[in-house]
Amino acid sequence: MGQTLCMCSRGSITIDNKTYYFVQKLDEGGFSFVDLVEGAKDGRFYALKKILCHDREGRQEAQTEVEMHQTFNHPNILNLVAHTFVDRGGKSEAWLLLPYMRQKGSLWSVLERLRDKGSSMPEKQILQILRGICSGLKNMHEKGFAHRDLKPTNVLLDEDDRPVLMDLGSMNRARIEVRGSREAMTIQDWAAQRCTISYRAPELFNVESHCIIDERTDIWVKSSATLMSACLMHSYSQGLQMLLSSIMVSNPQERPNINWVLDQVQDLQSRSPNTQTNMV
Repeated sequence: MGQTLCMCSRGSITIDNKTYYFVQKLDEGGFSFVDLVEGAKDGRFYALKKILCHDREGRQEAQTEVEMHQTFNHPNILNLVAHTFVDRGGKSEAWLLLPYMRQKGSLWSVLERLRDKGSSMPEKQILQILRGICSGLKNMHEKGFAHRDLKPTNVLLDEDDRPVLMDLGSMNRARIEVRGSREAMTIQDWAAQRCTISYRAPELFNVESHCIIDERTDIWVKSSATLMSACLMHSYSQGLQMLLSSIMVSNPQERPNINWVLDQVQDLQSRSPNTQTNMV
């Protein structure tokens, strides 16, 4: 999707013939910046993600992130409003206009606030959020892709605790056949650059010379069950504890797929009157 962009005045931009006003900076990373902007016509707030493309490879990676957003249309996956590539001063930037979810922020920020208060998340809320995460992952996996870098900061929550998976820049094919030590090292190096070390699945640390890396990297407990830390610090039902234990398996071949995990979450919701909730 081609978009046009021009700087109309200080603090305002035009993307695809629509004007947006700069409000404030939201976040800053190694290769990207996120600004809060307001639509001149609709008055809505959006998150404008600017990705620095240092070379042709960087531009292609940004293009892949755009294409990943365009691949999915699911309530638990962040959609793309518009995008463009900007070339200025010999440098290229990818600009992604995304919905702004200001109600609660990321799952990480919610868990941090609970920790600061010495409080815990109700099991009903845990299951609701986990169900939404699994629903988004299921859609990704069914279309043949894996997120590869799922973590609490990449899960946004709205006012109804609907989780939305974001930051699709590390996504790639769900199943990758590794044939030889050279391919194994290439994937291992890629994972070291694109998959956060504290949430990376074990099979991505030491990739075997002949194996298949599949979508179960997203099931690894530190990623798919991003509520793990909260669950282990407090007393929850035996069913929830057993579910988390079942996906905390280092061997990916013994790890369940997303359909099984989602079925278990739904079963836990239906079995306990205290944890019933509406579908995310």
